[in-house]
Amino acid sequence: MKATGRILIVGVGGLGVPAAWTLARAGIGHLTLVDPDPIELSNLPRQVIYRDSDLGKPKAERAAVHLRRRFPKTEIDARAIAFEPRNALELAMAHDFLVDGTDNPAAKFLINDAALKAARPFVYGGVLGMSGQAMTIVPGRSACLRCLFEEPPDQEEIASCREAGIVGPVAGVIAQVQAAEAFASLSGVLPPLAGRILTYDATALARFRVTEVPARSGCKCGAWRGKSAAAPVHQ
Repeated sequence: MKATGRILIVGVGGLGVPAAWTLARAGIGHLTLVDPDPIELSNLPRQVIYRDSDLGKPKAERAAVHLRRRFPKTEIDARAIAFEPRNALELAMAHDFLVDGTDNPAAKFLINDAALKAARPFVYGGVLGMSGQAMTIVPGRSACLRCLFEEPPDQEEIASCREAGIVGPVAGVIAQVQAAEAFASLSGVLPPLAGRILTYDATALARFRVTEVPARSGCKCGAWRGKSAAAPVHQ
């Protein structure tokens, strides 16, 4: 089964690379990759699509080269630019689903806000050390990031999170979950994590936990005015 549509992946690193690979392999028709950063030596152990010869070159462009070579039937648009307020809404509106592959909380909230304005569903992803999270936001139907946290964390908290780093295989697991949510949405199915947050703990025996996320009363996403999405949970 193939899903048709346009998917925007913001951030082509630890989350974005495996998400893009999985979606291209699944036969998604179009991927747009957005990332302004160059490839650094420290990226290579976790972002395995890149090679030594890619060092110093834009992630989005090099990821597109490797993906086109492996999956020629998928149309890939590489944008070596930042996802920022001046272009966020335009990019969101040009796509059917957004994948959060960023490591910056402010960028995640910007994706959230742009997706809500454009009425486009997106899947949040986050990784910290040996744990990760994913949640899908369906505008008007399920809780958004601001239902969980009204504002991004302060700079001190962001700095401490970056110091903790991420583990590549954990990011790979979360990216697989994100890709599955995107594929479900483009196939016309309500994603299982709409209105729910999945937590993955690589150190625990029961590694996956799915928790209901109610829409916060008064949140600008408006999901609290109606019934939140409630897809069956698959674990």
